[in-house]
Amino acid sequence: MSLDTPRSGTRPEGLTAREALQRLEHERASRLTQLRALGETGPGAEGQVMSLHKDTVRRVLAEVEAAFARVRDGSYGICRTCSRPIPVERLEILPYTPFCVACQRHAT
Repeated sequence: MSLDTPRSGTRPEGLTAREALQRLEHERASRLTQLRALGETGPGAEGQVMSLHKDTVRRVLAEVEAAFARVRDGSYGICRTCSRPIPVERLEILPYTPFCVACQRHAT
């Protein structure tokens, strides 16, 4: 999938590099906001749950940062396992995913 291929018709052929970066910036900002909000919660019975939630948000934030690196090196939108293009619909939902659906199923 080329990130520089313009969209044509009503169904997108792919994300442009600008669109991918905008989606990733949004994901990054959302995760950082979540971390700040979780950091403002006081200690309590849900402390362990909050800690797990923070870990999850940090993991996703790391995946977002890795996706920025893939945009820079030209491998964004290509599955790390099978080397096939990741469908644009999947990238619109999970812009930081490094796997197509089939490979993600096998990885989990």
